[in-house]
Amino acid sequence: MTPEELSAAISACLTEAVAAGEISVEVPETVRVDRPKSREHGDWATNIALQLGKKAGMAPRDFAQILARRLAEVSGVSSVDIAGPGFLNITLEAGAAGELARTIVEAGASYGNNQALAGHVVNMEFVSANPTGPLHIGHTRWAALGDAISRVLRASGADVTSEYYINDAGNQMNVFARSVYNRIHGLPVPEGGYPGEYIKELGDIVLAEKPELKDLAEAEAIPALREAAYKAQLEDIKKTLADFGVSFDVFFSETTLHEGGAVADAVARLREQGHIFDQEGAVWLRTTDFGDDKDRVLIRANGEPTYFAADAAYYLSKKDRGFEEKIYLLGADHHGYVNRLKAIAACAGDDKEKNIEVLIGQLISVNGAKLSKRAGNIIELRDLINWIGADALRYSLARFPADSPIALDPEQLKKNTNDNPVFYVQYAHARSAAAARNAAAKGVTREQFDAASLTDATENELLAVLGQFPSVVAGAAEFREPHRIARYLEQVAGAYHSWYAATRITPVGEDEAIAPVHSTRLWLNDAATTVLANGLELLGVSAPERM
Repeated sequence: MTPEELSAAISACLTEAVAAGEISVEVPETVRVDRPKSREHGDWATNIALQLGKKAGMAPRDFAQILARRLAEVSGVSSVDIAGPGFLNITLEAGAAGELARTIVEAGASYGNNQALAGHVVNMEFVSANPTGPLHIGHTRWAALGDAISRVLRASGADVTSEYYINDAGNQMNVFARSVYNRIHGLPVPEGGYPGEYIKELGDIVLAEKPELKDLAEAEAIPALREAAYKAQLEDIKKTLADFGVSFDVFFSETTLHEGGAVADAVARLREQGHIFDQEGAVWLRTTDFGDDKDRVLIRANGEPTYFAADAAYYLSKKDRGFEEKIYLLGADHHGYVNRLKAIAACAGDDKEKNIEVLIGQLISVNGAKLSKRAGNIIELRDLINWIGADALRYSLARFPADSPIALDPEQLKKNTNDNPVFYVQYAHARSAAAARNAAAKGVTREQFDAASLTDATENELLAVLGQFPSVVAGAAEFREPHRIARYLEQVAGAYHSWYAATRITPVGEDEAIAPVHSTRLWLNDAATTVLANGLELLGVSAPERM
């Protein structure tokens, strides 16, 4: 019996009690069940009587007694005890608990998936680094977190589009092009320009494709260099993201907003909404009506649109493309953007508390990290991947809430010891895969299944932990907290290692025959393998079968 099945059984008992006139209360859609703090109190516990007792005009303990009588008759439930003011502690029959192993294995890669966010259509924007240089340590956390959040949202039924907003408009692109031009011609870095060896590399790539650009006058060369160098740098960004296991459904160009008239259209639409005003020749958006600290200029007095105008057009583009929910993952230095973006949503007629969500992530530091030789003044993501490894880096970044600073210790992350969390979890998966190979070599198969034979205390604990996976995934999606998955996987690994040490999948010696318990334990072993693999997949981390 899974926690979801037990929850459904409790709901059914409540509905029956209402129909019988024993209680009068509105039955909630779902009933939460949790693991009790002490295993002596049973397999699962619920406080539903405390939640509904007063609403039903009853003492919670009296409410609990009515529910307990009905629940004790449910197939697979061994006993129901009432604790304290009305907590229900539920113990399952061994067979009902053990059946979960087969359920997980048969579900395979889909186990853990749920429909908690079914019907939600989400645009998830993250990283969105300027295409004027390589990805660096400041983008690393947003790439890992954004991708993991997208994965858990999809696993919970949401329709998610991951999007990278390319800031390829504005003067920065001209400065970028001049930096490449000067490097090609052996000139100093222009004022405010981009230094670094990567600029020379971009110049070499551009000239290899279009050698004629070197002979053009600067005014003629800059537009062509801007386009060619931008294309090469964007490809470098995409390659680095791919090496990090991160992919995007959409790469959205800011330039298309300007060239396609979206910025002007956004200003007109916001004016129709009644939030535009003109002052001193400029066009303003009255964002202070919706919590911003000051009103924002959309069009300067000289007729040039501001970055904020592009932000507004971009938001409306997401709205027009059917994204009811828009999630932005921004860096630690972007707190000021939160109210601005929410004000745009409100000015566009959206609910700023429902249609837009801005997540702010804190910075990370890596002990001993060195500045990039290519970029000169940054720590490149590609160097971190080569040094620490994509798996260790992604797992470590996903292991903490976005709003907590992180200091990573590369030496610890490269250790093959249990105090390295990513090794601890991956080793549990590799160990379970090795156990399955060993079982096959000894002739143990999953042809038999006797759920009631899983009576060891470590089996009960492992089953209970494995059963929590769907609710953990749903919680990670609801609160945008993939670190819940990582911490949970460490619990699974601990329960698996304890079970592995206490029981045997294969017979001892040649004289002991293969029994149903051995086959059943192979089911449980493979169930642990499934959960570990599925959880690591949600974090974008590999699940090795050998280590």
